[in-house]
Amino acid sequence: MDVLEPKQRSLLKALEAGDRRAIGRAITLAETNSTRAGSLFREIHPNTGRGHIIGITGPPGSGKSTLIDGLISALRNLSHTVAVIAVDPSSPISGGAILGDRLRMASHNADEGVFIRSLSTRGHLGGLIPSVHNVANILEFAGFNHIILETVGTGQSEIEIADIAQTTVVLCTPGAGDDVQALKAGVLEIADILVVNKEDLHGADITVQLLKAMLTLRAPGHKKAQVIKTCATTGRGIDELVTLITHHYTTISRNTDKVLREKSRRLLATKAAALFMQELLDASNTELDTICAAFERGERTLAQCVREALKLKSH
Repeated sequence: MDVLEPKQRSLLKALEAGDRRAIGRAITLAETNSTRAGSLFREIHPNTGRGHIIGITGPPGSGKSTLIDGLISALRNLSHTVAVIAVDPSSPISGGAILGDRLRMASHNADEGVFIRSLSTRGHLGGLIPSVHNVANILEFAGFNHIILETVGTGQSEIEIADIAQTTVVLCTPGAGDDVQALKAGVLEIADILVVNKEDLHGADITVQLLKAMLTLRAPGHKKAQVIKTCATTGRGIDELVTLITHHYTTISRNTDKVLREKSRRLLATKAAALFMQELLDASNTELDTICAAFERGERTLAQCVREALKLKSH
């Protein structure tokens, strides 16, 4: 068993007390994947699971950040604490987050019951970042009731948010028929709640009907998503959305073991794939080169080569 260094023990105690600087330092450790962080996260992980992780995703321009700003206000009115992790596109110069989301939520900066942090994708596909699970654990350990994860907003590649969030909210806008069709094969299918934001625009009711019709195409036994209209700029529908989010969390909490097991298996598979990919890219292995050459010459299919590469890993 790892023994924490005095500095790590001090950081752990400060985290448990909800100290803002400690939260920031721990998140930086998670982002940089520091080897010093391993023992710290092993101490944190068994003491998590008390927070409600809410995923917010959808196409660019659907109003995710404005909606989250309204959710923060509504949850704070209920005396709940809220942490927001806004995953932003990477800066092409520094690699850091662009920070646009934090600017839109600036009205909550002075609220001790709210913590907001922007993280950079650093080129990672899927709408989130590899360290986001550890970041969510940090915020749960620090005592936040709700952790909101906002994805970068790049379309249907963002389905990995469902592996981490307990409640996944997908936004779209009125009249975005083509966007809704594009979501069908990906993000739409992971939604627990579908939000037609900007309901004051023409076509909101038609978009609601389109979404409901598309939901009937889901496979039998697939989870049933709720559809709601909101106008984040005016606050219309936000309280009703909070009610739906709370109801969904209460419902899945009755079957916690099954839900956790499904998410754990997906997280394990995703992490294994990422580690395996990195090892293959970093490897200096003549056997691997032989496998690649066989694929390049058309002697083996890609699936056959992958299986051979997996066998190398098991040796």
